[in-house]
Formats: sequence, structure tokens, C-alpha cells
Amino acid sequence: MTAQLAEPQEAVDRPDRQPLAGRTCLVTGASRGIGRGIARELGRYGATVIVNYRSSEEAAQEVADTITDADTEGTAYPVQADVTDHGELTTMRETVRDMVGPIDVLVNNAGITSDCTFANMTPEEWHRVIDVSLHGTFNCTKAFYDDLETVDDGRIITISSVIGKQGNVGQANYAAAKSGLFGFTRSLALELADSGTTANCIAPGFTRTEMVEAIPDHIQDDLRSEIPLERFASIDEIAGLVRYLASEESGYITGEVIDINGGIDL
Repeated sequence: MTAQLAEPQEAVDRPDRQPLAGRTCLVTGASRGIGRGIARELGRYGATVIVNYRSSEEAAQEVADTITDADTEGTAYPVQADVTDHGELTTMRETVRDMVGPIDVLVNNAGITSDCTFANMTPEEWHRVIDVSLHGTFNCTKAFYDDLETVDDGRIITISSVIGKQGNVGQANYAAAKSGLFGFTRSLALELADSGTTANCIAPGFTRTEMVEAIPDHIQDDLRSEIPLERFASIDEIAGLVRYLASEESGYITGEVIDINGGIDL
């Protein structure tokens, strides 16, 4: 039996309270997919959101406009930077500080796939994924580390994947990068504990994004059959967890890898 999946809702209505008002949140890779949903959710709850993008300027501007134009206290600014480029990240950091001051929340979301069985994987395909998904997370965290160490209730939230735990055929590069984020997050949590800043990792399972929707229907059916809840996650479900971890209420959670995968690893 295949469960019917309702289309995810991209709500922008004003919630009853604005728990992220006064917080500045930077989301990498925020012009589409899960990053886009995260940025919108944080803005919906009152945050100032830095919408980072590498090349999709128009899409990033649309995300920022949606946040700023909504009936909430949130506002947003698109800022370009390639997370693999130290120089661009330095420029982004200075641009953000000039616009809004230090950030309170960093969401490391940027990542790519380049799927190929290991026997056929080239060094270029390996390094391309590692450079964005793992090195890019290091680079961006390094660029904003001083902010996050000194602000009150700072938050580092890194988006990994269930593939980092389970592995997957044709994704040795992606699995290695996403698995590496677990140890990175736990080490940061220990080093930042005295400052009150927390570091946590989210490991989503299959999520209804453009990438998943491009998978042939019969393969989607096979994937859903392996998930106890018999459906993919919605972007809103991932974004809601990020929003909670960005809030003051999550202050006693740190160093955790939080699964949100419909029970696929049970």
C-alpha cells in the first residue's frame, strides 16, 4: 500500500508569537529546495534571514521578497557566496555585518550530489561533493565562528542526511560528506559549550524536493515502501525542526544528530 502524500504547504501567515524576532539567521544554499523552505520558516517566525546563494540570484531574491513581504516581523536579504571559496565567504561575512551585525544562527544547508558507483567514480566527482557538503560547512562555520561564539544563545544547525548513516549505492562521496558532518557537529558542541552556543545536526530521510520528484514514479514507490510511514517528508517538516533548534527553547540540546526520516532506519 502506498500512502497518498499531500502537497506541502508553504505557509507565510503570521503565527501567534514571534519566537525568532531579533534573531539573525544565515541559511546557506537557500535559493531552492530544503534551504528555501528553511529560510521562509525562519522569516515567518520573525527572524532576519540572510538568504545565501551561489548563482541563482533571481530565485534567492524571490525567497527574500516572500519573507519581507509577508505579514510577519521577518525580513530577508539575498547574499551571494560560494561556500567552497574562502574569499567569497569573507566578503559575505563583512557584507552581513555591515547590513545587520553579527549572526545568531547559522544553518549549514548547502550541498550537492554527483551519483556514480565507486568503481566508476572519478576523483573530480569525489572532490566536488566533498568540497561543497563537507568543506563548505567548515568554511562557512569558520567565517562566522566569532559571531556564533560571542552572541547570546548562538546556534549552529547543520543539514546532513540519513545516507550519512546508512550509505547508499552510487553515493559513496555523498555518504562520506554527510557522515563527516556528525563528528564535526559533536566536536563543535563540546568546544562551544562554555559560550552557550549549541551545535546540532539534522539527518533527513527522503524529502519531497525537486531532486526526489525527478525520480521515476516506480522508483519513488519502491522507496516509499521501505519507509514505515509510507511517505516522504515535506520540506515544511524539516524546516519546522530547524526553526525549533534556532529558538531559545532548544538551548539544552547540543551535539545531537536528530533523525527525521519516517522510521526508515528502524
